[in-house]
Amino acid sequence: MNSAIAKVPTTSGSRYLQQLSKHWSHSLTVEFTAEKSRIVFPRDARGADWPADAEVTMTAQPETLDVQIDASSPEHLEALKGTVARHLDRFAFREAPLSFNWG
Repeated sequence: MNSAIAKVPTTSGSRYLQQLSKHWSHSLTVEFTAEKSRIVFPRDARGADWPADAEVTMTAQPETLDVQIDASSPEHLEALKGTVARHLDRFAFREAPLSFNWG
């Protein structure tokens, strides 16, 4: 599994986590609370030709939104990093672009 983690500086992590989780819950498997979210991207999500499932986990902290992506390939990981960042920036338009320092 290929993984990346970013600690995104924001005090609105819970709000963004919940907005993105609700948004993706219409087409993906999503479990979330105000503090934590788990989003599963199946192989056939949105017609993409991914080799296997991937998962995005977000945890709201007081000063950061911690985002972890686990993907089946480096290409899938890079694609999801961009997708997650673009979606969160849309919800965080007042403070966007958010800083994603993937590690």
